[in-house]
Amino acid sequence: MTRPERTEVLPGCEPWRVEGGPHGALVLHGFTGCPQSVRPLAEGFAAAGFAVEMPLLPGHGTTVDDLILTGWPDWAAAAEQAYERLAARVERVVVAGLSAGGTLTAWLAVHHPEVAGIVCVNPLVGVDENLLSAVQGMLDEGTDRIDAIGGDIADPEGHEVGYDATPLGPLLSLAEGAAAVRDELGRITCPALVLTSAEDHVVPPSNSDVLAAGLGGPVERVRLERSYHVATLDHDRDLIVERAVEFARRVTGA
Repeated sequence: MTRPERTEVLPGCEPWRVEGGPHGALVLHGFTGCPQSVRPLAEGFAAAGFAVEMPLLPGHGTTVDDLILTGWPDWAAAAEQAYERLAARVERVVVAGLSAGGTLTAWLAVHHPEVAGIVCVNPLVGVDENLLSAVQGMLDEGTDRIDAIGGDIADPEGHEVGYDATPLGPLLSLAEGAAAVRDELGRITCPALVLTSAEDHVVPPSNSDVLAAGLGGPVERVRLERSYHVATLDHDRDLIVERAVEFARRVTGA
């Protein structure tokens, strides 16, 4: 795909990194979102002494027109580059992601069996075929975007910085990437922590069930009773940080 020209990053959407060590945590945001949505998790890892990489994925944090020119290969490449930067300066790496960031987390674990563990919050591993057909139909008719899917938060004080529209072409690309990851889940043998909101208006909670059932290694499940999709900014954000940090310490031997 043609990469968009660099556009000024919106306030709050900047990538973030912390040196720390000797172990590291890579933290990945979701589709149409930005690092702000997973900042509490990244800060939790940093406070626990982990080195942190929290990249801004291509096409995100600027304009929808930038995102519309990107797709799964771009986001996977960026996740790979961030992983390599982090792995080069620490002993062991834990990868964590929200939504499509969880999809990328699983993708990295497939391609890097040395990953110490993965943390997936409301991960996406499949999109309903009827929805995909509807999206393709809209694209064929000349519609390239629909209303935003971000901001699904139960806490009235919570706010996600994201786009006001969802580009359809990249959504189809994400669905293709998720399907490919789902087919390879059995190759992931590292420990996994899967945290799932009881009520999610963006990614059906059944996605977490598919992920957990397909993984080839040990899986821990946490049910988030008080949060919607963007749980890292919702009522259960402290619980997510607590469980993720405890998990990361355990699997890295920190």
